[in-house]
Amino acid sequence: MPDPSPAAAVPTPAGPAASVRVVVADDQAVVRAGLRAVLAAAPDIDVVGEAVDGAGAVELAESLRPDVVLMDVRMPGTDGIEGTRRIRALRDPRIKVLVVTTFDLDRHVYDALRAGASGFVLKDVEPEDLHVAVRTVHAGHELFAPSVTRRLVGSFVPADPAPDPGPAGTLTEREREVLALVAAGLSNAEIADRLVLGGTTVKTHVSNLLTKLGLRDRVQLVVFAYEQGLVGAAGDGGG
Repeated sequence: MPDPSPAAAVPTPAGPAASVRVVVADDQAVVRAGLRAVLAAAPDIDVVGEAVDGAGAVELAESLRPDVVLMDVRMPGTDGIEGTRRIRALRDPRIKVLVVTTFDLDRHVYDALRAGASGFVLKDVEPEDLHVAVRTVHAGHELFAPSVTRRLVGSFVPADPAPDPGPAGTLTEREREVLALVAAGLSNAEIADRLVLGGTTVKTHVSNLLTKLGLRDRVQLVVFAYEQGLVGAAGDGGG
């Protein structure tokens, strides 16, 4: 297949109504071909476009409005971090960015999460795990193990918390407790058990946190909590 430059829509057969529409962005043609072949094996996933850099991914995100952009972080020209930032600037909550990387504990991955990526997978991911990752991000759920999230964010967060609490100063004591437990990797059910609250109440607190802080998902809550010094950079809670 000719190398798209910088972005190209990919004609695909009509799939089921519930198909997850994916754009693949990577500067290496062989990687794009491999990812497309893996994704094509899933009956509910359609690759609708390919891009060779972040700028091309943004162009396709704007024109095609895919559900998920599978984004390499290290690309010449506009890299995946800037591409992610521009896609988030489109303010379309339906478009999720899933980073593809070689190393999980990588500054580039951390920066991509800060820019608005919903998660990441390694390039040697098993085919079925990639399918699950795309479906999970599309559904708006957490993607990777909390222990990995904590190690990643804890490795690159600034040593000193932000001196100005900013929106963190508007949080209630209970919201701060919930935020710290989210950052420690606990699920809503685990937070409910820890704080002796109902599951619906915890879900409401998490929703309020996202609204108050202007954040998009739990990944962003984890990054925010670490950067504000609301949870230890060592990621207390283990995993």
